Amino acid sequence: MLCVIGTIFFTLFIWTVWGNTALMTNAVAISSSRIPAAFSGFRIAQVSDLHNAEFGKNNAELLKLLSESKPDIIVITGDLIDANHTDVGIALGFAQESVRIAPTYYVTGNHEVASQQYDTLKAGLEEAGIIVLEDESISLEQGGETISLIGLADPDFTVKGEMFGEAPVMVSAKLKNLNDGEGKYTIMLSHRPELFETYVNCGIDLVFAGHAHGGQFRLPFIGGVIAPNQGLFPKYDAGLYTDGGTNMVVSRGIGNSIIPLRFNNRPEIVLVELNAE
Repeated sequence: MLCVIGTIFFTLFIWTVWGNTALMTNAVAISSSRIPAAFSGFRIAQVSDLHNAEFGKNNAELLKLLSESKPDIIVITGDLIDANHTDVGIALGFAQESVRIAPTYYVTGNHEVASQQYDTLKAGLEEAGIIVLEDESISLEQGGETISLIGLADPDFTVKGEMFGEAPVMVSAKLKNLNDGEGKYTIMLSHRPELFETYVNCGIDLVFAGHAHGGQFRLPFIGGVIAPNQGLFPKYDAGLYTDGGTNMVVSRGIGNSIIPLRFNNRPEIVLVELNAE
């Protein structure tokens, strides 16, 4: 009996270790009549919550998967560094290679807010050619047609705590100012999935978010166990969420932070392909 129990625990241990290092790609298709025909087939690779992790020397494994995905753009949705053990060099090394694969856009997460080295990181990212979006809206052009890309800075840069729902109100006000009013298909990068209702109310078409780490420990038929700003059994932990005309893709992320171990929750790159209906 002890031998059987020991074998089970050993198997779980090996599987858990493998599951923390076996980087994978998850494909998501987004279809909408609002997507311009020129953007049909447009591929967006999402990297989130790297937290200074390395997959292979100089992140060679991560970069190889990104390259093989053949994205039109790459989006980084926050926590590229970890405030508890910040290594700007690892982050910039990844950034310098990412832009060789595709144009790369970046928004901050709460760990950038908490790090005293964010200004150094931002300068290095911009020098590498990464487009840093801090509460900004730009246009992406393809075949003579355009869509809007909004990047939100992490709410912690502006407000601390949400006792009175400050973050949703602030984000809503920002999005009203950033929306160009031209009715274009709008993609938004934001670290925070828990603000999904705000994104829906503001009429955003597609959101890329992270932060939840897939719920850290994923249980069959239940999903994630715990996530920042959502607590136990988070509503928005991983995958695709849809409400009306708004879709939100939440990445399980790649690295770990306060909790150094994942369970049943492989690190992932998300690859979204747009399809015009």
